[in-house]
Amino acid sequence: MRLLTTVAALRCYLNKLRSESQLTFPEDLVADEISSWDRTAVGLVPTMGGLHQGHLNLIKRARQENSTVIVSIFVNPLQFGPNEDYARYPRTLEQDQKLCENAGVDAIFAPTPEVMGVPAKNIQESLITQVIPPSAMILGLCGRSRLGHFQGVATIVTKLLNLVQPDRAYFGQKDGQQLAIIQRLVTDLNLPVEIVACPTVREASGLAFSSRNQYLSATEKEQAAVLYRGLKKAEAAFKSGVHNSNQLIAVVKQEVAGVSTVLVEYIELVEPTTLMSLETIEEEGMLAIAARLGSTRLIDNIILRDRQPIIAIDGPAGAGKSTVARQVAAELGLVYLDTGAMYRAMTWLVVQKGVALDDECAIAELAHTCKIELTPSPDLKSPVRVWIDDVDITQEIRTVEVTSKVSAISAQSAVRQALVKQQQNWGKKGGLVAEGRDIGSHVFPDAEVKIFLTASVTERARRRQQDFQKQGQPEVSLEQLERDIAERDWKDSTRKVSPLQKAADAVELQTDGMNISEVAAQIINYFHQRLSQF
Repeated sequence: MRLLTTVAALRCYLNKLRSESQLTFPEDLVADEISSWDRTAVGLVPTMGGLHQGHLNLIKRARQENSTVIVSIFVNPLQFGPNEDYARYPRTLEQDQKLCENAGVDAIFAPTPEVMGVPAKNIQESLITQVIPPSAMILGLCGRSRLGHFQGVATIVTKLLNLVQPDRAYFGQKDGQQLAIIQRLVTDLNLPVEIVACPTVREASGLAFSSRNQYLSATEKEQAAVLYRGLKKAEAAFKSGVHNSNQLIAVVKQEVAGVSTVLVEYIELVEPTTLMSLETIEEEGMLAIAARLGSTRLIDNIILRDRQPIIAIDGPAGAGKSTVARQVAAELGLVYLDTGAMYRAMTWLVVQKGVALDDECAIAELAHTCKIELTPSPDLKSPVRVWIDDVDITQEIRTVEVTSKVSAISAQSAVRQALVKQQQNWGKKGGLVAEGRDIGSHVFPDAEVKIFLTASVTERARRRQQDFQKQGQPEVSLEQLERDIAERDWKDSTRKVSPLQKAADAVELQTDGMNISEVAAQIINYFHQRLSQF
């Protein structure tokens, strides 16, 4: 692991990394997979040090999804007000280095304020160029008492994203206002990075991990847990049918009032992405709280969603995901979100328009302007009808020509971004069963049920051989099929776009020796168990 403290060293490290990786494509990699197989994916975890389990969870996620992980450690003077704790904020670089090394971090970027080009003073006194998010997002919640805080955050995060130019950057949901502002910043400034939101990590008491928890005594930590208890009681009220802001806030207030040492700064219900106040939750809301315990300021939040459940099924090729997902959806009366059909629809459109497979710019334009629709069908073998730009292409997407070209189209990041956005829009109302390689980890990270469906290479080879025999295709030996499947697993798990991965909270289901009905029955049983817990 490298410790980098200057911009020059960071740039040298990244330039060397990217130049070396350009020479490492396997010789047998076919042309249409080159854009999807990439060992240069860089994940950035921005921190202010004082690392704890919450940070380590971000690093773990970044380690799963990228070939290189960089952690920045920078106590940002621009986000501290004149009377805040900049001087005493935890600075534990030596300990942080050990934690990062044990977590598999490749490099730490730990600059001084001088290296970052910012003075050791708050943003309102600074003469440097600033990034100022929309006023409606920075004046509410924490912004009321921390004037200039989010300008300081946005300015330094923008500098870090420009310096590292990562493929992905990781932030925790605990800082819900900060997360929403950074997501908006990246969208508005067209920054080429994916912001990955990770669930809040908590101590056994429910207290959200924070670097400032170091300020608390053991007794104060116990008292601080009341914030989460209040949020959970509001969540229970929400699930029982209470969607009104005043009533939900009153539930939290009543619980927190039981601990007199906790002084509430605010309790508010807002829309999670715009941070606008909500009177009633229609789809989802973020119930946020800030309070002081002694001299320590604590924040927390919980997302409340009014939607039907989502079942996300991931797993390697040949595990039977599509067939199982169709049956589960049919038996539970949910919609089967055929993501594969969406990529086939895009491929059909590319072919129809006569666009070359390697013309990624033209394909990107098609992906972001076309309209794909999936409508239910009573036929279990083909449970959805597929439309693109109001044309029914349900049968056309299954042709040999489309099948032979779909991997090249689905590997392109612009296609992936456009279709994932459509999928997530459909997911707002829930009631879906979806399958793929990262449905539970990326597309629907908040899915109520996550399954990682797998089988041994030997079992999947046997199933594939049976399929070939039923289809009257030429005989292929089990040994060859096993080699092909093992190679496909490796390529799927190392590709830059939509890599194969098991979500941390997914249940792994090993299906060797099981038929489709048995697998579906296990998933449905687990689905009912999960719903009973909510």
